[in-house]
Amino acid sequence: MEPFIVSARKYRPQTFKDVVGQQAITNTLLNAIENNHLAQALLFCGPRGVGKTTCARILAKQINQDGTEREDEDFAFNIFELDAASNNSVDDIRNLIDQVRIPPQVGKYKVYIIDEVHMLSQSAFNAFLKTLEEPPKHAIFILATTEKHKIIPTILSRCQIFDFKRITVKDAASYLKYIAENQGIEADDDALHIIAQKADGAMRDALSIFDRVVSFAGKNLTRKAVTENLNVLDYDTYFTATDCILKHDIPSLLLLFNKTLALGFDGHHFISGLASHFRDLMVCRHEETIDLLEVGDTAKKNYLEQSKLTSTTFLLQALNIANDCDLKYKTSKNQRLLVELSLMKLASINFGAEKKNPESVALADSTVEFIAPSAFYRNNFPVSPAKTNQPGIEKSTEPPVDKQIDTPVKDVEVPKKEIDTETTVPAPKLNTSAPAPAAVETTKENKSVNITIGAHKKRVSGLSISSLKAKKEHQLNKKEDVIDESKLPRDAFSEEEMQKHWMDFVDKMESDGRKILASNLHTDVPKLLNDHTIWIELPNGTMKKEIEREQFDLMEYLRTNLNNYFINLKITVNEEVAKKFAFTPEEKYEKLREKNPAIDILRRTFDLDL
Repeated sequence: MEPFIVSARKYRPQTFKDVVGQQAITNTLLNAIENNHLAQALLFCGPRGVGKTTCARILAKQINQDGTEREDEDFAFNIFELDAASNNSVDDIRNLIDQVRIPPQVGKYKVYIIDEVHMLSQSAFNAFLKTLEEPPKHAIFILATTEKHKIIPTILSRCQIFDFKRITVKDAASYLKYIAENQGIEADDDALHIIAQKADGAMRDALSIFDRVVSFAGKNLTRKAVTENLNVLDYDTYFTATDCILKHDIPSLLLLFNKTLALGFDGHHFISGLASHFRDLMVCRHEETIDLLEVGDTAKKNYLEQSKLTSTTFLLQALNIANDCDLKYKTSKNQRLLVELSLMKLASINFGAEKKNPESVALADSTVEFIAPSAFYRNNFPVSPAKTNQPGIEKSTEPPVDKQIDTPVKDVEVPKKEIDTETTVPAPKLNTSAPAPAAVETTKENKSVNITIGAHKKRVSGLSISSLKAKKEHQLNKKEDVIDESKLPRDAFSEEEMQKHWMDFVDKMESDGRKILASNLHTDVPKLLNDHTIWIELPNGTMKKEIEREQFDLMEYLRTNLNNYFINLKITVNEEVAKKFAFTPEEKYEKLREKNPAIDILRRTFDLDL
C-alpha cells in the first residue's frame, strides 16, 4: 500500500503558471526575473493558504536556473527556510547572518525564506536590520507573514511588499475541478462551489476539504454528500423556506426551522444563511449583478427562477428583518423564539404591494375634496378664532339630528362647473361621531354652491386648472370677509374661575403625558389684569418660548370653558423669580431653615451632612 499524499502537497504548484488566483504577483515576479530587476528583500503578506510560501520556493528555484541544470534539480543547497515561529531569538538571526556571508556553491543566489516573520522578537528584528538593508550580492531574503501590521516599520521600509489576495470561489472551484478530473472523480459543480465557499479564500483549506469529502463520498462527489459531510445547510433548505415565506405558510416554515435544529444546526446559522439567500436573490434580479452570484450553474438556474417570484420591496424588507435578527441573536435570552418571530414576520410581508411615495401618488392620481366654510363645526361649538381665522362663527343652534342619521359622513358631491365660480376651501377631517347635516348651503353675494350628500362621489384633481382657479378665487374672496366680533361670546368671569380652569388644564396636560408644559404652567399663579388679559411671570425665556409654542390648546380650553373668545395671554420674564425656586440641596436646606430654624439645631446635633 503506497502512502497517501494529501492534495495540498501533491498538487503544490511547481511554476508560476500553476499558482491559482495570484496572476498580478506572479507576472510581476516573472518580469522582474527576466529583466534582472529583482529586489534583494521581498515581503509576501496575505491570508493563510493563498500561496505565499509556494511563490517564494518557485522564485528561489527560478532565479538559479540558467538552462544547464538537470531537470529534477531543486537547488536545495541554495534555499534556506527558517520558521520564525520557533526560531525567533537574536541567536537564531545571528546564525542566519553568519551563513549569509558564504557564497553559493551551485547556482547564482542563496535564498533565505523566513516564514511567519512577524513572530520575531524586537531584538531579533533589530539584529536583522543592517543585513536586510545591505545584503551581499548573492543573497536574497523572502519574508512571509499573515500579519503585516506586527512587523516594525523599519523592516517594512527595506522590503518590496507583495500583498496576496484571497482566492475567489470561481478560481478555487475551477482548480478543484481540474484535480477531480486528474483523479478520475465525478464532481458536481455545486459540490465544488460549496467546498470553495467553505474554504473562505484559502486554496490549501479547499484541498484539505476536498480530500476529506472524497474519503466520505468516494468517486462520485454530489452536493448532498458535501453538505452532509461539511455540516452546512443545503441550498434546498433556503429555497424551501423562501417558498413558504412567499406563500405566507407560517406552520410549514416553523416546522422546517425545527427540522433544521434537529439536524444539529443552530438558529444563528439558519438565519444568517437565509439572509445570504435573500442577498443572492437580490443580485439575480438584474443582469448586471448576476456575476456576483458565486454558485454552480444548477443552483444559479434555481436562483433565477425564484427571483422572478419576488419583488425588490419584499427582498429589502426580508433582508432588513433577517439582518436585525442576526444582530440581536447573541444578546437574546430566548434565541429560538427570536428566530421564530423573525420567520413569522418574514411570512407576513405583503410582498405584492409596492409602497408608493406620497408625491408620486399625487402626481399619478391626486384628488382633492372641497367643502364650504360654514361646515367648520366641531361637536356643535365653534373652533377657536385663533385656529380658523373665522371669528364670525357662532355656536350652532340647530337641533341634533336623529340617531338614525348618525352614520359616518359620506363623500361630498361638488358639481364640476360650479367649482370654477365658487369660493371653496379644503375640507378638514370631520368628526365622524358628530351628527352629519343633511345639506349645507353657502351664500356669497350672488354666488352659491349646493353641496349634497349622496352615494355618488365627485372628485376634482388637485392639479387641475379648475382647482387652482378655485383656490385663487378663495384667497381673493377671503380678504373681503368682514369679521363680526359682536357675535362672539364675551361672558365676564372672575380670577378664581380662571385659576380653577387653568389648574384643570394643567392636570389634564399632566395626565396626557405633556409634563414639561404642565410644569411650566405650574411655575406661577396666573393673575387677571383686566376683564380679558391673563398674566403670568416666568423665571427665564426658555419657559416663555415653550408656553408660547403650546399656548393654542390652553387658550382654546380657557375660551371654551369661560365662554369668552377675547381672552389674551401676557407672559413676562423676571429672573428674580428664579430665586424663590430651590434646585440644589443647599438651596432646599435654606428654604427649610427659613420655615423652621430648629432644623439647623437638628443638623448640628446629629452632625448631618447635606
